[in-house]
Formats: sequence, C-alpha cells, structure tokens
Amino acid sequence: MQRFALLALALMPAAAAANVESFTIDPPHTIPHFSLEYHGYATFTGRFDKTTGKFSVDRAAKKGTLELVIEAASLTTGDGERGARTRSRDEHLRSADFFNVVEFPRITFKSTDVKFNGEVPSEIDGQMTLLGVTRPVTFKVDRWVCKDHLIYKKMACGGNVSATIKRSEFGMKYSIPSISDEVRLNAMFLGFRD
Repeated sequence: MQRFALLALALMPAAAAANVESFTIDPPHTIPHFSLEYHGYATFTGRFDKTTGKFSVDRAAKKGTLELVIEAASLTTGDGERGARTRSRDEHLRSADFFNVVEFPRITFKSTDVKFNGEVPSEIDGQMTLLGVTRPVTFKVDRWVCKDHLIYKKMACGGNVSATIKRSEFGMKYSIPSISDEVRLNAMFLGFRD
C-alpha cells in the first residue's frame, strides 16, 4: 500500500503537466491594432504586422501564460508614402515623437496572472514594455475558441482581446491632448498547439 502511495505521488506532477496545453502564436493570424482620438475629428487606427509569442492554458487548474513580442517598425496606418510631404504618417509614428522604433524596436507583454470564467480565460494581467517603460496592463478576453482548424488540420485556439492604456505613462507625450492620451488596444490572435 505504501509503495502504491509513493508511486501515485511520483506520478502526480506528470499528470498535472499533461493538462497544460502550449501554443505558438501564428503571426499572419495575430494582428494587434490601436485606436485613439485624432485632433477631435475622428478615431484614428493603426496596426502592427509582425507579432510572435507563446501562450499556455491549463483549463483544469484555471491557469495560463502569455508572452508576446511586437516588432514596432511593422506599424502601419495606411499612410506609408511620403509624396510631397517631409514624411509620411507612418514615418512620423515610427520616429522619436511616438514609437521611437530605432531605439526601442520591440513592444513586449508578459502575463503575471490569467483569470478564468469556467474553463475559458477572461482576463490576462501582465507587464507591457513600450519605449523601455514597463507598466501593468490588463487585457480582457472578448472571444476565446479552441478547436481543430479546418484548413491546417491541427488544434488551435484563437479570439480577440482588448485593453486601454495611457500612452503618457510610457513616455509617449507628443501632441497630448489634441491627440488623445488614452489608447484602445485590440488584437485578433490565433495559436497552434505545440
């Protein structure tokens, strides 16, 4: 009986680890967007085209992790051609006035806690580093779906997340308040199980 108990204890960590599912972010299907008020006229939007990362989910234990790396220079707003101007809007956003992509080429996020609603992640608390400044950010999980991908024939989880930050808290103060301090972050994401 004692041997059986010892064997059960020895196998418990392996059994617990079996509940953790690890996923690798699929860059073409993971697109972070940002939006903010532009000089009082309209809501302005942009996106980042290069994102990598990993996430894990343990539905039984209600735990998870997320790590993202966004290439800041992959920013686009649909205005990348200079024409007769000194610079395009995308060039200005990549400059030291905003994202300063030469000095700070990456934006990162690393989770510290994942909250669940049943077996589904509902909030992701973590640390975002932007312009060399690290601040707490909470993403709300607006949509979460896990199933076999019809085209790629393997298990995938995907959905949408959102958060709101103040860019001034990361040192990005150019043209506040004419261009709003508050920035809405949204992302679609897809990860394939490792």
